[in-house]
Amino acid sequence: MTAALFLAQRISAAVLALAVTIHLATIIYAGRAGMTAADVLARTHGNKTFFVLYLIFVVAVAVHAPIGLRSVLREWTVWRGRSLDVALAAFALLLLALGLRATIAVFIA
Repeated sequence: MTAALFLAQRISAAVLALAVTIHLATIIYAGRAGMTAADVLARTHGNKTFFVLYLIFVVAVAVHAPIGLRSVLREWTVWRGRSLDVALAAFALLLLALGLRATIAVFIA
């Protein structure tokens, strides 16, 4: 299981690197163009490309963050075993649900 988590962490990090770069480039572009938040929302609403990008972003975060947090908790605390894994799986699902809700609200609703 540790090897699978290691691989998932590295793959999600690579996906996040690309997604964060695109996200920051978009923010810089919008800022330099003098766009307001309303302008950005008007442009992104219904944009399928950005919707898919942010869906991928959300999934990568939901994979990456709990694995990293698991490593930190195992190193800094005595928490081990199934309860830790279950708690972090729940955290992953929470991140996924909140991220999907936000993405759907921005791009579809």
